[in-house]
Amino acid sequence: MIHTLQHTGLHGAGLSDILAQAQAPKGVLYHHFPGGKNELAVAAIESTVSYMCATLDKLMLSEPDARTAMKAWIGRALRGLDGSGFERGCPLAAVALESTAADVALRQALADGFAAIRARIAAALMAAGHGEARAQGIAALMVAAYEGGLLQARVAHDATPMLQATETLLSLLDAQP
Repeated sequence: MIHTLQHTGLHGAGLSDILAQAQAPKGVLYHHFPGGKNELAVAAIESTVSYMCATLDKLMLSEPDARTAMKAWIGRALRGLDGSGFERGCPLAAVALESTAADVALRQALADGFAAIRARIAAALMAAGHGEARAQGIAALMVAAYEGGLLQARVAHDATPMLQATETLLSLLDAQP
């Protein structure tokens, strides 16, 4: 499901395509996800966020500083985008961009997910000596640059917008905490 969300978004993903990719009969979907495609999408969002947070945690434990960890995290996204021929964006952004006010559960899962990612980044920045307000502000900018830069790079078939935003934001980490 995550692969489908990255390529086509939620509304572009046909139920038949999702089931074919999962190699599952239709009854399985409704047995495990009685709410249908939207409930499955919420589960996919939660799974994606969990994976992203685990990746951030690993990077923050293995890299010597928050700047290096953030650069590695964004570099991973760029390699994925480039490896897909600029077709695979962030599944969170794909769903967020096409959600409507009626998609309450989806939007809540996305809001919770983005908050969890920002919290992971802010915690790493605080551990690196940044004050709480500054760490939260930089974390919000990092997520915004990640999502916005990835979107711009995807549509332009060029990583330059994401690289420029990343380098500028990372320079904030070089400033005294």
